[in-house]
Amino acid sequence: MSSPLGFAIVGTGMIAGYHAQAIAQTPGAKLVGVVSRSPEKGPAFAALHGIPVYTTTIEEMAARPDIHVIDVTTPSGAHLEPALIAIRAGKHVVIEKPVETTPARVDQIIAAADKAGVKIAAIFQGRFGSGAQAVKAAVQAGRLGRLVLASAYVKWHRSVLYYETPWKGTWDLDGGGALMNQAIHGVDLLQWFAGLPVEVSGQIARRVHTGIQADDTTVATLKFPDGALGTIEASTALWPGWSRRIELCGEHGSICLEDDHIARWDFAQAEPGDEAIRHAKRDNALGSGAGVPGGISIAGHLRQIGDLVAAIRDNRAPAIDGREGRKAVALVHAIYESAKTGKVVRL
Repeated sequence: MSSPLGFAIVGTGMIAGYHAQAIAQTPGAKLVGVVSRSPEKGPAFAALHGIPVYTTTIEEMAARPDIHVIDVTTPSGAHLEPALIAIRAGKHVVIEKPVETTPARVDQIIAAADKAGVKIAAIFQGRFGSGAQAVKAAVQAGRLGRLVLASAYVKWHRSVLYYETPWKGTWDLDGGGALMNQAIHGVDLLQWFAGLPVEVSGQIARRVHTGIQADDTTVATLKFPDGALGTIEASTALWPGWSRRIELCGEHGSICLEDDHIARWDFAQAEPGDEAIRHAKRDNALGSGAGVPGGISIAGHLRQIGDLVAAIRDNRAPAIDGREGRKAVALVHAIYESAKTGKVVRL
């Protein structure tokens, strides 16, 4: 295809604005439509972002021949239905994190996409950061040796007003609380670096945001296939909110990634480029949601939308497809299951 790929966004919440900006700035992409059930928000969003087509139903948008990609930015537990409608109409889909609230619901989307021969891009923009890419390369090169500890810490702040949005912190539409909504980016990076654990044990609490259904604080212990251990700590109950931190510690080296900045890069065997990485200025290109939801930038979404456009043109899988996006959901779901049953859960 030589003409731009037509994109339509489903949903007009805060994150939809990031998608709209990213699509508009991606070469080979054109933002054509928006779907919203709200007769006020839909036209206002379309006007703000210069979108020519507004509809109230996903079916109407999916039937348009000038739409090639449907971008789903509804609440997490409302991803399945619009994604299936889009896929069955032969459209590729972008789905904001998490793909859905349970592995079973994610599996329905994957199966439908496989049958229709369309592509899924699961948004986990943290993988596209330069720091995350450097960490992944070091792990793949075996620089850490045998992994000993692999952990993620997402100690963030969300105000009481944040949870006044009715679906936030609910099991059905948010899929959980701090772990599923906020920490899932750290969870995804951790499993991308170290692999999925084979066993998890979790505990959840509501320490400050006591009016929500799900967790504002979660702690989990992990056991990886090779015997390495780890932890996940997630919260939206504290102040002011610290940078997301991923720690990977091995027999020959250890790394600490804070947001997308490499804060520690220590190896027994030095290699060219190590000093440059250790003394690099802090990279804030992706921003941080540690203190406020709007603290991120569009840079990560821009890179991931660009990857999807290239994947469609080259007929390859996106860097983060449905199966990749499923992994973090499976890990979060297992931690919640452990917390609810009091038992160790095997993935």
